[in-house]
Amino acid sequence: MKHVYLVGISLFFNQILFSQNVSNRIQNAFEKLKTDSSLNHASISLYVINSKTKEVVFDYNSQIGLAPASCQKIITSITAFEMLGKDYHYKTELGYNGKIKKGILTGNLIINGFGDPTLGSWRYKTTKDTAILNNWMNAIIGTGIKKIKGNVFLNTSSFSLQPIPGGWTWEDIGNYYGAGSWGLNWFENQYDLTLKPGNKEGDSARIISTKPEQTIAPLINNMKTDKFGSNDFATIYMPPYSKIGVVEGSLPANNKTVIISGANPNPLHLIGKIIENGLNSHHIKFNKITNSIEGLTEKQKLEKADTIFFTNYSPALDSMNFWFMRKSVNLYGEVFLKTIAFNKNGIGSTDEGVKVIKDFWQERGIERSALRISDGSGLSPQNRVTTNALVTALQYARDKSWYSSFYISLPLYNGMKLKSGTIGGTKGFAGYHKSKEGNEYTVAFLVNNFDGASSEMVRKMFLVLDELK
Repeated sequence: MKHVYLVGISLFFNQILFSQNVSNRIQNAFEKLKTDSSLNHASISLYVINSKTKEVVFDYNSQIGLAPASCQKIITSITAFEMLGKDYHYKTELGYNGKIKKGILTGNLIINGFGDPTLGSWRYKTTKDTAILNNWMNAIIGTGIKKIKGNVFLNTSSFSLQPIPGGWTWEDIGNYYGAGSWGLNWFENQYDLTLKPGNKEGDSARIISTKPEQTIAPLINNMKTDKFGSNDFATIYMPPYSKIGVVEGSLPANNKTVIISGANPNPLHLIGKIIENGLNSHHIKFNKITNSIEGLTEKQKLEKADTIFFTNYSPALDSMNFWFMRKSVNLYGEVFLKTIAFNKNGIGSTDEGVKVIKDFWQERGIERSALRISDGSGLSPQNRVTTNALVTALQYARDKSWYSSFYISLPLYNGMKLKSGTIGGTKGFAGYHKSKEGNEYTVAFLVNNFDGASSEMVRKMFLVLDELK
């Protein structure tokens, strides 16, 4: 018994000495980082704890709020797992009001959207645009409808009129990563723009095509051709609901086409065209296609379905979260945020979602002021989050039944399971690591306002995190 006791004491002190050694190594590496000239005017925060013992391994500015960029997705992801569940499926309903008699619907065909971000998405076989349209047309044909005396009504009232959060920048909102979120989304609310540069510097760079075709908002092309070997610089400027956009920048001179992706300013228009083509191909006549947003300007009443005859379900939330975290798809985070609010309080808005998330984490030990957030994806430069809050949320996830799904969704950087974050002058990493000795760590590392290339800052941050290995 005495021998077992002494062994236990020895292991205990060895663990303490090992932890102190890791802390000292991080301290030395961190102090070296702080002297780097690229951080002369930067703000830095690093917080590391032992995941199992909760012992603080290193703490520098862990209570200072910094811009987290996409590291903020950790907060949204974990909240969505808890409040919606890993098996949550979005639904999209097809229904009608009125009566069907002898193939004639005396009423309106209604599509109720609840924010499914995967409708028409290429990421799943079951969500591709052709698969969804075929399912919808087969369901409509199955009702016996051959003519609609009323309208086809797209109901997006589950989400607010504001598709993007306040604070997103003008440079972001016309590009794919700044796509808005509606009650009905399609093709992840983006399109691919194919451009062809000229053969020499100063030539115009031509727009070849858009896919899906953009018919509601044509682009004014200000693209130029730069010298051979230069970098691609292309930005699309087009806010939601816009009828026109501008693409500016330059492409290197060569004979190759270049594809950039933009944000669809109004996916309801695209959905309407797709449904129109589908109905026409089956010779189903209708009056017109309208929606709950345009209906507001026309003082049209919100059409409600008396009968639901088909429900389309999305993949499960844990599957969507994989893309949200691995590929940093901002649309998914903004939809998660609004869905959390809609399911909780019946209001599918960004502001309400932020309030619900803050309430949720305040009840779990994170002060509201430690989560100064204005969106679900971290794209807004106004966001401020502490590394302590990020680590607290990561720790909270560890003993949940859905933890394995969350853990798998984290990308692998530098041999560590980390979510990265990048916006102008900001770089961050947050997640987990297991050392070669078997020690587990939870870490959050944010750097704001650094000078120089992001790739170089990443290299320097990894030199510090390497001390956990």
